[in-house]
Amino acid sequence: MISLFLLLPLCGALLAWLIPDNRRRPLVLPLFSLLHLSMTALLVIDTPPPSPQGWINLDSLGKLNLISISTLFTVCSIYSVGYLQYRQERSNRTLCMSLLVCLSAMSLVSVSHNLGLLWIALEATTVTMAPLIYFNRNARSIEATWKYLLICSVGIAIALLGLFFLAYSTIVAKQDVTLLLGSLIEDAPHLHAVWRHAAFIFLLVGFGTKMGLAPLHTWKPDAYGEAPGLVGALLAGGLCNCAFLALLRVYQIAVASTEAYLFQEVLLVMGLISMAFAAVFMVRQNDFKRMLAYSSVKHVGIMVIGLGLGGQALYGALLHMLANALTKVVLFLAAGNIHRAYNSKSTEFVRGALRRTPWSGALFLAAFLAINGSPPFVPFISEFIIINSAFVQGNFLTAGLFLLLLAIIFIGMASSVLPVVMGRIPAGLPATSYRDTPHTIVAPLVLMCVILVLGLWIPQPLHNLLREAAGLLRGGT
Repeated sequence: MISLFLLLPLCGALLAWLIPDNRRRPLVLPLFSLLHLSMTALLVIDTPPPSPQGWINLDSLGKLNLISISTLFTVCSIYSVGYLQYRQERSNRTLCMSLLVCLSAMSLVSVSHNLGLLWIALEATTVTMAPLIYFNRNARSIEATWKYLLICSVGIAIALLGLFFLAYSTIVAKQDVTLLLGSLIEDAPHLHAVWRHAAFIFLLVGFGTKMGLAPLHTWKPDAYGEAPGLVGALLAGGLCNCAFLALLRVYQIAVASTEAYLFQEVLLVMGLISMAFAAVFMVRQNDFKRMLAYSSVKHVGIMVIGLGLGGQALYGALLHMLANALTKVVLFLAAGNIHRAYNSKSTEFVRGALRRTPWSGALFLAAFLAINGSPPFVPFISEFIIINSAFVQGNFLTAGLFLLLLAIIFIGMASSVLPVVMGRIPAGLPATSYRDTPHTIVAPLVLMCVILVLGLWIPQPLHNLLREAAGLLRGGT
């Protein structure tokens, strides 16, 4: 079942490559994404047993990531049909094929319980995302692509060294040499302390680079700013979540060892640094797509802070992983629509989006409020759980800095978003042919409604899945 599940997007990629018509080819994306979403639901409801060797296993953490990436890919693929109608000047063959290959790689990340296989799947996402970032084929997009490839490749290479150190720690400790997650968790207290400690540092830096934790985030502003909106959504929601899942696997091993407290302290520091970087660079940001990159840096910081706090904050961190991914999709798709309507990303020229693109402007405003933790949207719930956990634990310094940085980021982001949405359209600004259509509005609008509903009511099956996943991070089985 899982093998067919992983092969399904690859079959779609082959079909997209074979279809010669530039207009019909994008229809492959929603077809296979809906099939993928249906199979995801089946796997979550009726989970197959682990593979005989234990390399493939869909646990509750993998289920959460799979639900996230399958949902956001479905929304992006439906949106892509309308988007690519406006981009008939160049072939979309590589884009359609790369999107589906990337979906397969992200799915493999979700079900991998061998850290070597997980690393290969993450590297595959790095490679397949590169042509997507370069889709616009101009000087700035190729610069962003090379920066993304260089920095993420260095990060993933550092993570590979971390895996080597982790494997070597089993040799020194005279344990069975393995990269299977279950075996490493079981043997974690007995692994050689020095090599285990070095492995955790390298894995945190490597996967943190892939997530975009500050100061390892330098690829994000260029990649998010130059990639099409749907690609930015996949980078912020899909790629970051896959890297975060890899970090969660390392966290499970750390909790089972004697390194848990030290690892959590480092996570708290890196999370707060990420929020601080976002606060500094968000203020007076005049490129609203680059602004979303710094928003992403902030939110991966929030997720990592939840891990560092532990306890009830783990539930909040996992809920925030889902909430951030869904909300970022709406933000990036609405931002892409506004970009095309004005043919500019500069807040100096993009004003009054509610007048020129009413639906996209309204979605951008609603998603801005949601992503900054405004009630009644689901990011408010996840952030409240994390902050409450910090106060309950008596960690007032973390809680105070968290709230202060949230306030600064909200004000900084509002100073860019509100004029873009509610300002006056500059006099003499050239008109463009783009207008909101059902093809580019319905999918993000439905997702925005889901974000609102989850803020008011979390379904019991999702609540149980989040609790089960948080239990795994606390050292459960």
